[in-house]
Amino acid sequence: MASLRHVISSHTSDVNWCAFATKYLATCSGDKTIRLWNITDGFKEVPHSPLRGHSYYVHCVCFSPFETLLASCSTDGKVILWNPSNGDKQAIFEHKSKAIIRVCLFSPDSEYLASGGADNTLCLWQISTKSCVRVFEGHDNVVVSCTFTPDSSCLVSGSADGDIRVWDANFGQGRCLFYTPSDVHDLGVSCIVCSPTFGTAADQSSVEADTDNPAVAASNPSTRHFLMATCGGDLVKLWDLNTVPVSGINLRCTLEGHTAKVMACAFSVDGKILASGAGDKLIILWDPFHGGKLHIIEGHSRYVTSCAFSMDGQYLASGSNDRTCRIWQLSMNKSSDNHAVSYGIGHTVIQDVKGQIQAPQEQKVAPVKQLRDWSVKDVCDWLTELGLQQHVTQFEMNAIDGQELGCLTKETLMTDLGVTALGHRNKILRGIETIKEQCELVTYVQSSAPPLSQFTDPLAADKGIPDEFLCPITREIMKDPVIASDGYTYERMSIESWIRNKNTSPMTNIPLVGSALTPNRMLKMLIERSQNQS
Repeated sequence: MASLRHVISSHTSDVNWCAFATKYLATCSGDKTIRLWNITDGFKEVPHSPLRGHSYYVHCVCFSPFETLLASCSTDGKVILWNPSNGDKQAIFEHKSKAIIRVCLFSPDSEYLASGGADNTLCLWQISTKSCVRVFEGHDNVVVSCTFTPDSSCLVSGSADGDIRVWDANFGQGRCLFYTPSDVHDLGVSCIVCSPTFGTAADQSSVEADTDNPAVAASNPSTRHFLMATCGGDLVKLWDLNTVPVSGINLRCTLEGHTAKVMACAFSVDGKILASGAGDKLIILWDPFHGGKLHIIEGHSRYVTSCAFSMDGQYLASGSNDRTCRIWQLSMNKSSDNHAVSYGIGHTVIQDVKGQIQAPQEQKVAPVKQLRDWSVKDVCDWLTELGLQQHVTQFEMNAIDGQELGCLTKETLMTDLGVTALGHRNKILRGIETIKEQCELVTYVQSSAPPLSQFTDPLAADKGIPDEFLCPITREIMKDPVIASDGYTYERMSIESWIRNKNTSPMTNIPLVGSALTPNRMLKMLIERSQNQS
């Protein structure tokens, strides 16, 4: 069971990542900041927060295992090391290409930090010397995820192409030990994590003897094997990862349950729970040993970008493009037949032990679609949402679907459908005009606006701001959108500043063929219209 404990809403843009230490929770955002929250003080923000140092979108944040350092990486091409106790900067790392950095992670022994970016490489930084000691090259697209094996001997990375590579983190001068074809996940490998307690990682003295639990199988000193989870597309996959004597991965099982792109996954500290967050706004908790679904958590209004367990297993944090980080209190109590799963927003869904969802107590609203495609039931549901349920029967009897709804006038509403109240007629007609304008906007965004490639999610922005309204560099609403030579649209001041310092595309890292900027007047008009309506 998971209940909502706290909501962090201080960020002014997407919350891209969250990470726990014993004392702190760290969050990072498209608003260029990292914020620190005191777990022991009711998740209050610490005095030296927010941490400011990045000039663009912050993608990832992580604590060192000894919790003496905090690392963050950004579109500005920098990895910054911070002292979490006072917010002071300790070091700044950059790839030789100055490329966007998408992910950073400390090794479990705290000796190294890995960073992956838009130059398709990973850099391994030695913390003691604050220098790059190894560069891993081989991916053909942006490196968007990475993890160390629990013994720190290997580094595993995933790219936007969907391939996975295993690297020697200690020896071999950047040698690739194993790689998969680029079809592990269709839409790229969004996240990779290793179980901290499975196989070779298991601490035999602290894991309860259970022959049915694969994590406590007797270890063989001549082999090293781990449990790894990856996500991408709408799937989470569990893998057996072997590093000694021969490196390789084998698919263990595929976890199906999300209905949109899975953007993050995380193991609990004891390795008994795997969490995943996705574009369907859900966090799903899984049993990683047997592949079963344990719980579903709902509460975000937009897609879930990150998730992390606290060190004591008491909390789960989830970040989202709704600009919040939600803290969930976990209580994994199970009944003999069913799991009651609290969504934290006023309704409960019951799951049987096989993870099948039974009849919910509150139904989800159907996805938004074009007015001409609305059924009679969609129209009646819409009337009910407007508070005009007294007219539902007449609309049903006259078979008013979306196409007919769009043709209604004051006269037909009054004479044919019996809507005699002037206020009701006006309310219906205003609602129809609003739907038409929204459909026009959605049509434009889906067919004309440049895609944000690996740096945005393909889902629409639901009830929030459409991603196409946001500058890919600053993640702020554009006031003067312009099209650069790479075909993407940016805020004029942001791309002009970028071009002064770099000659590559912020989106593709490919050299720009020119510095000419073309005003995107259509997008500017849509943004202004949306702002005027709100």
